[in-house]
Amino acid sequence: MGCPNQNATGGRCRCTYPGCSRRGNCCQCVAYHRERGEFTACFFSAEAEGSHDRSWARLCQDRSR
Repeated sequence: MGCPNQNATGGRCRCTYPGCSRRGNCCQCVAYHRERGEFTACFFSAEAEGSHDRSWARLCQDRSR
């Protein structure tokens, strides 16, 4: 079973990191961040996502607002 590229199917990826080669491909994005112990942009608010800090601590801080 493949993972479709959301950009090709009209999905909305929240990643704003410049030059991200995984933008719009959720499977690649999740795998990349999981390997690093991070969360993907879609877990964060737009404001927090802009910090590009994908840590558990940042997610908790974002969700406690």
